[in-house]
Amino acid sequence: MAKITIKLTRSKIGKTQKQRQTIEALGLRKIGQIVEKEDTPQIRGMIDKVSHMVEVTE
Repeated sequence: MAKITIKLTRSKIGKTQKQRQTIEALGLRKIGQIVEKEDTPQIRGMIDKVSHMVEVTE
């Protein structure tokens, strides 16, 4: 499977509980942190829910 890089670009402060939990489930804790994940439909769905807070690189 291909890998995608996810970077947290916006703060979790003031966001809904579900959005904060999704960010944590992706493994992101701090602004500017980058994680590498497998490109699966589940990960893509999580990214779609918080697309306004993250930056994705193929």
